[in-house]
Amino acid sequence: MLVSLTVGKVDAGVTIEFPSILLPPDISSGSIVDINVSRNKNSEAAAERAFRDLQDQILASFGSAEPSGPVLRCRNATQTSVVLEWDPIQLATADLISLALYRNGQKAGNIPKPLSMHTTKISGLAVDTEYTFHLVLRTTAGTLSSQRVTVRTHKMTDLSGITITTGILPAAVREGLTAAVERIGAKIVDGVRIDTTHFVTTEGRGVQWEKANELNIPIVRPEWVDACERNGRILGVTKFYLDAVRVGPPFEERPGTAGTIGSTTAAPAPAPAPAPPPPQKSPPQNQPSASSSPASESNPEDAARQKEGGGGAESDSSDDDEEPEEQKIRAGGQDEQKMLAEERDEKHLVSRPKPTVEGDDDDESSQEEKATNEDNKGGKSPGGDGSSFQDVAL
Repeated sequence: MLVSLTVGKVDAGVTIEFPSILLPPDISSGSIVDINVSRNKNSEAAAERAFRDLQDQILASFGSAEPSGPVLRCRNATQTSVVLEWDPIQLATADLISLALYRNGQKAGNIPKPLSMHTTKISGLAVDTEYTFHLVLRTTAGTLSSQRVTVRTHKMTDLSGITITTGILPAAVREGLTAAVERIGAKIVDGVRIDTTHFVTTEGRGVQWEKANELNIPIVRPEWVDACERNGRILGVTKFYLDAVRVGPPFEERPGTAGTIGSTTAAPAPAPAPAPPPPQKSPPQNQPSASSSPASESNPEDAARQKEGGGGAESDSSDDDEEPEEQKIRAGGQDEQKMLAEERDEKHLVSRPKPTVEGDDDDESSQEEKATNEDNKGGKSPGGDGSSFQDVAL
């Protein structure tokens, strides 16, 4: 039986533990075994070749390729934003740690999903300002940086950075829009992209319109491009939004007004409300008005009713024993009003001298008692200022 063994270590001696299963079955304690030892060079060469092949495979798989630095470039620039793009990252066998964007030597932030995203948009930049950008790639095999890219934002009069994606437009409007875009140096692209600055359409529907809404891209009418061309500079989009209220033609300027395009005429302010009429003042008992309204002259009976009603309200505070005397006073006042009305109609006079109440002494005493009761009440004697109980013409 030929048994091949590999020598692990050569020292002052070689110790070999020969497995007993390899011994002949009739071997027992004290038996003598002859073992022939020789070197097998063919087996050694085969083992060497197998080892070298395995090393070459490992080197080809994991040692020949290295991570490469990202290649950065500017895709588009506007007055306030820059769109950057780079080639797909080559990591070889290394693992990605992070991909960061630097602006003017300071870290602006990490790129989310760097293995699938190859573009980014930086907004909020200053107009007509120069910026420097570069990427820093960190992997398990080391840190690599991209070249530095210098970008200058556009001036307000530079319209070349405008990138338009069109939506639903009539044929004639689309042709006019294409011609205007070419004249101002802008460009039209197919589909909504990261560098799309404006979405121009006349109808708010469609897949591209929905995508523009998701990306917060301004959706404007074709009139915005015409306005930019006329003014020779980029304009705000607030008045040209698709869902904005369309303004009519500019109104004609009138004296005292300033008409502007896109403005609406303000409604006239409502006229101030008329001042409330002066409060009605009541005359003293049995005293006619110095100047009465036409209504009181034409209808003395109504005036007498009003006076009678006013007197009734005041007589509630008097004693029950004085009610007959007050009724006499009111009856005398009514007759007196009728007489005064007839005299005014005949003489056409505005005022009359103050008449006296015809009656006995009891009537005068009842009037004095009534005035005393009113003073005790804290009330004001009606007609204290000499006015009639009707509205006084001011």
